[in-house]
Amino acid sequence: MDVHGACPLDCPDTCSWIVTVEDGRATRMRGNRDHPFTRGALCAKVNHYLEHTQAADRLLHPLRRVGRKGEGRFERISWDEALHEIAERLLAVRDEYGGEAIWPFQGTGTLGYIQGLEGRAGQRLWNVLGASHHDMTICSIAGGVGARYTNGTNTGMDPETFAHSKLILLWGTNTLTSGHHLWKFINAAKKDGAHLVAIDPLRTRTADQAHEHLAPLPGTDTALALGLLHVVLDEGAEDREYLAERTLGWEEFRERILEFPPDRVAAITGLPQERIVELGRRLAHTRPTGIRATMGIQRHAGGGMALRTLNAIPGVTGDWRYPGGGVSYSTSGYFGGDRAALWRDDLRPGPVRSLAHTNIAANLLDVDDPPIKALVIYGANPLSSNPGSAGVRKGLEREDLFTVVMEQFPTDTVDYADIVLPATMQTEHLDLHEGYGHMYLLLNQPAVEPPGEALSTTETFRRLARAMGLQDPSLYDSDEQLIRTLLGSGHPSLEGITYERLQAEGWVRLNYATPFVPFADGFPTPSGKLELVSEKAAADGYGRLPGYTPPAEAATPSKEYPLALLAPASHWFLNSTFANHPGLQARAGGPRIELHPDDAVTRGLQTGDEARVYNGRGEFVAAVEVSDRVRPGVVASTKGHWLKHVRGGANANATVPERDSDMGRGAVFHDNGVQVEAVPAAVATARRSAAQLEDL
Repeated sequence: MDVHGACPLDCPDTCSWIVTVEDGRATRMRGNRDHPFTRGALCAKVNHYLEHTQAADRLLHPLRRVGRKGEGRFERISWDEALHEIAERLLAVRDEYGGEAIWPFQGTGTLGYIQGLEGRAGQRLWNVLGASHHDMTICSIAGGVGARYTNGTNTGMDPETFAHSKLILLWGTNTLTSGHHLWKFINAAKKDGAHLVAIDPLRTRTADQAHEHLAPLPGTDTALALGLLHVVLDEGAEDREYLAERTLGWEEFRERILEFPPDRVAAITGLPQERIVELGRRLAHTRPTGIRATMGIQRHAGGGMALRTLNAIPGVTGDWRYPGGGVSYSTSGYFGGDRAALWRDDLRPGPVRSLAHTNIAANLLDVDDPPIKALVIYGANPLSSNPGSAGVRKGLEREDLFTVVMEQFPTDTVDYADIVLPATMQTEHLDLHEGYGHMYLLLNQPAVEPPGEALSTTETFRRLARAMGLQDPSLYDSDEQLIRTLLGSGHPSLEGITYERLQAEGWVRLNYATPFVPFADGFPTPSGKLELVSEKAAADGYGRLPGYTPPAEAATPSKEYPLALLAPASHWFLNSTFANHPGLQARAGGPRIELHPDDAVTRGLQTGDEARVYNGRGEFVAAVEVSDRVRPGVVASTKGHWLKHVRGGANANATVPERDSDMGRGAVFHDNGVQVEAVPAAVATARRSAAQLEDL
């Protein structure tokens, strides 16, 4: 029997997959050949998903802590015992401190609308309890806020239309590692004569496949964007008709562009002036130009402004007119599901405070009135994945904090739980997904029964509501009822899409034209035009005009911490998912840094040495690779390593500040000044071993 499903992970591609089931056991998983975006291919990570569901370290039963927090010592208990204790503790916290003392902390472990983040799974329960609102700030929020000031939405190009582009700018995105299904459309454009440019401080595997690569200093992308537009003006190539008819504030924005001539931009970005001029001329005269910018580009102090400005480029050049023109950041706004009916925020007894995902240490250690007394973590591994690891650990160590973790594996965060609840994986529950990098809706149907006593997120919350004696009938809606509620919005994007159709077909394209040209009928801004001047942004304190907001540390590091650390996605992990998979762990290796030869020689480092990477916030140990794939002044690593698996119990997030971006309280993972030095004993041992091997 073949069962249609969808990948749940935090990736724009949201693949359609098919699971073969024999005698109640999933025996094969493959990408769906019929899906226009997946086209039969999964990624290097998800190819191992089935064996991951059957891993020896899978959590199968509820557990209660018996050791100190952080020791990871537990005893097995029954579901009734676990639910009774959780219900009793949460009600006691609510009664003594108020509902806001409860923080439901949800991450990107699954993006499903029923079991995961997109649908704020469990939100009805938290609303009835009056719990604090969890503000999901760790991923894309800064860029989304910035894009909305220009376009009125964070949506843009249908990524499939990159096949029509003649110039493609892959801006701060490593497509072949983080969303490789887009590559087939890029390749189609290349075969049709398109010119491909990678703009990234690192020479990634994607940059290797581009016609050219520009490596600006981290966080200086907005200055580069303005510099390219300066060249467009020098060429007289602005689309004056489009600017007059479809944009607001061109004359003011034009003056802002003129503040960024190529020589100034070269000084800011560290790029040769002639490369800026060359690309600016290409941008001026190539229609359509498509820009792909994903989440890495906005993880710094000026991240929101970066996407606000990038989305202005196709307004100046007129590229929003064409299939294959514009900016692709996210497509998630195109799905018109009835989120309000799903979430039921009307169930709250009154207004509640909002707690930022990225500020977990400050929230756990400093927030008062009321303090956080109960923490329920699901779909998240904050000790590995959040910035400021030392503060996160200190917060989770609080003995007066009742912590529940719903998980599939014994992560670093699980070790700090009072109660651990075993969670289902994607082949074991019902869910509904959209892609934030394509235009399709997918139904994930359960293929097999959950192992052990694992329960889905929704079933766990239904049982918990019952254990708490809560009466609102909406708390007990089935998963199918929740999906039907979401699909019942009447939004034009869902015309002709029903639960029954999704059951029969597995996936359906949202009801948009093919090829799709966004904003052909206007922009969802207050003016109905692309807003090069935004009164809303001005009222919110961000200024009327797009412009360059420099990073706090990355482009102008201090004498003490002179290197900018970037730790993007690993090719083998997805955030911290799969970091415990033995095969993928072996492929990824331990923590590693790439260092430019100029920076390595001044520190006496060679490939194979071990180095300490540190700043005033923390440190981690990594193997050194000397490489010109990073520009001088930048050190590259990858994210996702579990702390319990690495030397010193720390990964790159130990050095990252728990500081907000300019917009939306977004994370600043790529705005991080560090120093690197040799670990003396390790260097001596490594070099002695290398010499012995050479002698052999």
